[in-house]
Amino acid sequence: MTEEVQMFIDEAKEKMEKTIKHLEEDLAKIHTGKASPAMLSEITVEYYGSRVPLNQVAAVGVKDPRTIVVQPWEKSMLAVIEKEILKANLGFNPTNNGEVIFINVPELTEERRKQLVKVVKQEGEQAKIAIRNIRRDALKDIKKLEKGDNDLDIKISEDESKEAQEKVQKLTDEYIEKIDKAIDAKSKDLMTV
Repeated sequence: MTEEVQMFIDEAKEKMEKTIKHLEEDLAKIHTGKASPAMLSEITVEYYGSRVPLNQVAAVGVKDPRTIVVQPWEKSMLAVIEKEILKANLGFNPTNNGEVIFINVPELTEERRKQLVKVVKQEGEQAKIAIRNIRRDALKDIKKLEKGDNDLDIKISEDESKEAQEKVQKLTDEYIEKIDKAIDAKSKDLMTV
């Protein structure tokens, strides 16, 4: 297989890997009723005139399965952080003891769990669509190489094209399976009380 063909396959794999990482980040934000620092990952706070992620002004950790603890580096940030957590509308009611903010993560109802499972499946479907689009683009590039219709002025044989297309399909199947496993694991986690 030529270097150029392998380049298209490697590029497709890299894009598929980014899709999986993006899915994992999105799934981490969907809370399962168990405390996790990732639940606050989208929160930014005003710090000396600019917006910065919460984890740059405070230590964010977990005290127990139901409690997130936020310890600001500076006490003056307590009220600012607390206000931003409320403003994020995550369904949390933070409290503080003058030094640390405690966030009790509420128990999820059965109905809410089922809604979240639907959201997880939608996220998975979006990731699968992205993977299939990556496959489509890679196959189109490989077919252009076969026809000699490309910017690289390269023409590959039909056999080489077929082999490359099979590799791309194999990659696609592999990443779709990874998505299914991630969705199943998150759904199971959501439905576990």
